Amino acid sequence: MKIAIIGATGHVGQAVYKEAIANNIDATAFVRDAKKAQSLLGTDAKIIEKDALTLTYADLKAFDYVVDAFASLKAYQHLDLATNLITAFREKTDTKLIFIIGASTLLNDAGQPMINEVLKKYAGQPWIEAPVQQSHEFEYLKWVDNVDWIAVTPQDELNDGPKTNYKIGGDQPMVNKEGKPTTSTGNLATAIVQEMVASKHIKQRFSVVDA
Repeated sequence: MKIAIIGATGHVGQAVYKEAIANNIDATAFVRDAKKAQSLLGTDAKIIEKDALTLTYADLKAFDYVVDAFASLKAYQHLDLATNLITAFREKTDTKLIFIIGASTLLNDAGQPMINEVLKKYAGQPWIEAPVQQSHEFEYLKWVDNVDWIAVTPQDELNDGPKTNYKIGGDQPMVNKEGKPTTSTGNLATAIVQEMVASKHIKQRFSVVDA
């Protein structure tokens, strides 16, 4: 299996890269800064330095999976990248696209996206645009029926941490055994790699919580 990780120097991207390598998966890191990537991923890492928003079908067609772990200070670029990737892979099923989508897209007890509650509670906060744009991104993905996409959502508290035990869910928020909505980057990465092996959630979203 060959996979590409866009944004492999970020917290989630690093974790996915390292978990893939640990499972003998051929992983390539697509990054803005190759020197930084080498320092984080190792001198033997496969690294391609290129702006994520300029990636084309030719750059990515050789991979079985492309993981979008992209992070940007310009929140709208999350949607820009998602639409670029979907456009590149229309009606092509040899490559599957995995998108990491924030917890604000999960549904509350009334079946409504939690972004509505987040907006009421945190209106005006400088970071609010990121979950708003990821909500748009997820809604867009749900319209797409001729690309093999998968959305993966951690819980509200995504923390740097090792893989331990985790549970897989769907569209509703989940909590760990202590009642906290936490997901470690290690558990999220492990769930993503296991999805690549099993392909259980094509054109679906699944969520991950620490056990």
